[in-house]
Amino acid sequence: MTSTEKGTHLQHFRVWRGDETKGELVDYPVEVNEGEVVLDIIHRLQATEANDLAVRWNCKAGKCGSCSAEINGRPRLLCMTRMNTFAEDEIVTVTPLRTFPVIRDLVTDVSFNYTKAREIPSFTPPEGLEPGEYRMQQVDVERSQEFRKCIECYLCQNTCHVVRDHEENKEAFAGPRYLMRVAELDMHPLDAHGNRAAEAQEEHGLGFCNITKCCTEVCPEHIKITDNALIPMKERAVDRKYDPLVWLGDKIFRRKDS
Repeated sequence: MTSTEKGTHLQHFRVWRGDETKGELVDYPVEVNEGEVVLDIIHRLQATEANDLAVRWNCKAGKCGSCSAEINGRPRLLCMTRMNTFAEDEIVTVTPLRTFPVIRDLVTDVSFNYTKAREIPSFTPPEGLEPGEYRMQQVDVERSQEFRKCIECYLCQNTCHVVRDHEENKEAFAGPRYLMRVAELDMHPLDAHGNRAAEAQEEHGLGFCNITKCCTEVCPEHIKITDNALIPMKERAVDRKYDPLVWLGDKIFRRKDS
């Protein structure tokens, strides 16, 4: 596109417009100023050429996770994608998250994630231990602190091919964000819920994950979801299931209980 004044140019944007029944990509030439991000351009489109364009956003600081979308096919946050990463003559295509149903334009229905969150049992403290009496080693705090950085943008959920390409898997698969939550609780030294790794395998679809690391690649908080959460939990689940000593112990205690 042609430049206008210093630090400003016109960019060719292609934005998906529509609802759950139909839609199409619409072309917009739009002014881009130095230092702007994609969300700035979407707001400019709302103010000028597309007043009814629907987009979800809140903090514009990469901390609320609201403005998730796909930019040139890659799941990203609109507010954290700088315009200077694109050439001036490049077409910038913005589409809604592909894995979730479209409500309108760039807004999708992410209620799938809330459903999965409710299926995970919360932290269960040891019996007889009251609030204020919890004690943990700093190394245990640091181990799971990484996972607390999650802003629930659902980019990892969106990019995971287990549900992105197979709608039928959604019922049985919690997705990387919530398998990470199970892993965090499984690592907690005071959690007395039980064998969360086995639960992840049997109830939350851990076995569906084939560790392609696509979830890690799109995480805006740079959480190592695959390496630090999913793979260690897979290892614990396998150890428990196939270790002959564990198997024998389970058999003995089960016989005693009966």
